Amino acid sequence: MLYIMAMIRVMPLITRLSFSPSQALIFAGLMAVKLGLLTSSLAFLSLLVSARLPDGRLHANMLRSPGVPRVPLENPSAPVISRNGTELPPYDTVYYFDQLVDHNNPSLGTFKQRYWHTYEFYEPGGPIVLMTPGEGNADGYYGYLTNRTINGLIAQQQNASTVVLEHRFYGFSNPKPDLSVESLRLHTLQQAVDDLVYFAKTVRLPMPGGDQVTPDKAPWILIGGSYSGALTSWTMASRPGTFWAGYGSSGVVEAILNFWEYFEPIRLHMPANCSADVQAVIAHVDKTFTGKNATAIQALKETFGLGNMTHLDDVAGALRNNLWDWQSLQPTTGPGGQFYQFCDRLEVKDGVSAPVTGWGLDHALAAWGSYFKNTYYAHLCNDMDSETCLGTYDPTQSYWTDTSIDNAWRSWFWIVCNEVGYLQEGAPKGYPTLVTRLVQPSYDLRQCQLMFPQAFPQPPKTAIKETNQVYKGWDVKLNRLFFANGQRDPWKDATVSATQHTVQSTPNQPIYIGDGFHCSDLKTLAGQVDPTINTVQVAALGYFKTWLSQWKPSPNLHTPSDVKVSPAVTDKVTVHNGVPKPVNAFVKSVDR
Repeated sequence: MLYIMAMIRVMPLITRLSFSPSQALIFAGLMAVKLGLLTSSLAFLSLLVSARLPDGRLHANMLRSPGVPRVPLENPSAPVISRNGTELPPYDTVYYFDQLVDHNNPSLGTFKQRYWHTYEFYEPGGPIVLMTPGEGNADGYYGYLTNRTINGLIAQQQNASTVVLEHRFYGFSNPKPDLSVESLRLHTLQQAVDDLVYFAKTVRLPMPGGDQVTPDKAPWILIGGSYSGALTSWTMASRPGTFWAGYGSSGVVEAILNFWEYFEPIRLHMPANCSADVQAVIAHVDKTFTGKNATAIQALKETFGLGNMTHLDDVAGALRNNLWDWQSLQPTTGPGGQFYQFCDRLEVKDGVSAPVTGWGLDHALAAWGSYFKNTYYAHLCNDMDSETCLGTYDPTQSYWTDTSIDNAWRSWFWIVCNEVGYLQEGAPKGYPTLVTRLVQPSYDLRQCQLMFPQAFPQPPKTAIKETNQVYKGWDVKLNRLFFANGQRDPWKDATVSATQHTVQSTPNQPIYIGDGFHCSDLKTLAGQVDPTINTVQVAALGYFKTWLSQWKPSPNLHTPSDVKVSPAVTDKVTVHNGVPKPVNAFVKSVDR
């Protein structure tokens, strides 16, 4: 809305100066800053890079990242009231930490890494609960400071302070001014691990006694979900001794190149009739697109409204989007969830639901095509043409060449291409598949070349084996690391609860699995509606109570003597007028 207001106010000038559309976009944004319609140049930059798909991806045949779900707050700008009645800064107060640009070469200096912090539950001697949301702009993840999450439940029980730290090369925590290949060479798993360790050892938290809570003086707990859940395990495995205990929710600890198993929990837990019909349609798509009947191929493309697309793997791959919507489900999702709408369109005919075997190919193909063409495409692509939204072969598309910051998908894809894989493809022959077999690792690795041609003149050889060797993957064996997973999580088979690899739960490294989706156990509300998730959360609180009772100060841990430690710097925060109501009040009495 603010951008539209800026465009309206400067449109006469834009017209007179004969700007191109891209020039007009930049000019309007700059004018919005000058006119006070956008509060900062950072807001303008964020606005510029937000001109993507509604779900944030650069194009709709780009892989889904693991991702931690946000936990919304009604008014994160209101003051927070601590348990002793003290008024604290709002949850959305931004602080800055001087993080090393390169942990292998400290002489390169530091960059400003954003973090959010509260001490509403803290009492002297209590622990510090640290989380990074991982692969995304951390603005809006303030809920993880509160007892709406497992982070806050642990803090409430253990009198802890909570911190959310933005990951390097995401949002506005950037060691370099862009996301070029040269800059991204500092974007590695090990640099991310070392960021967490360095932060814990050197930060001065903005609270009374905040300069006396380094890991030698106070226990630190590292929490993460999804990729950052894996990062919790990887940090404790490769840099032991800093974090006393850890919690990994849906932690994708095992790097896997061809991660076709992503779709297996979906196939096993989605409505059986919908699964049967999706498999039938995909089998028909693959048979048609690998055949030689040009008329049938064109007719099938037009069934989905994609008749103008050139490459058949792009067309078939586009249908993955309806399955990827499963990742957005939570126990609190109602019947209007996007995935459920999709299945209803396939399986409800004249008010009657299909039998467990589905309606069969003819109805399912017509229903899916109509839904994709007439309803879903606009939801997925807005007003983009199909090649811009779904095509992956044009090297001139801006999503391959844009190196501006706050581009989470570019940052994440760099890690995908270099270190972790997680390519979500069709199942091998002999297995049932929900998605096309025309999409195989070569399809996604080609996209690595298009996005990072300077790094990959040839398809990358993703360092899967090395990643699992260094960070232990499924073979991790650590003390005081709690793993929580969900049966319906599409990422389950990259976690320690993978079907194809048994990891034994132990008292030192307990593994709990509920009936949740992706990272469901991080949310307090999920435990209130699903008793299996409640069991996971209650167990975690019990383990952390025991583990923290065993902690003792360690003279062997200390802040490096050659490190200059800076006090926290905060953004100016505008507090809403009127009498503020503490946003944490509605679950203040949670007792687990």
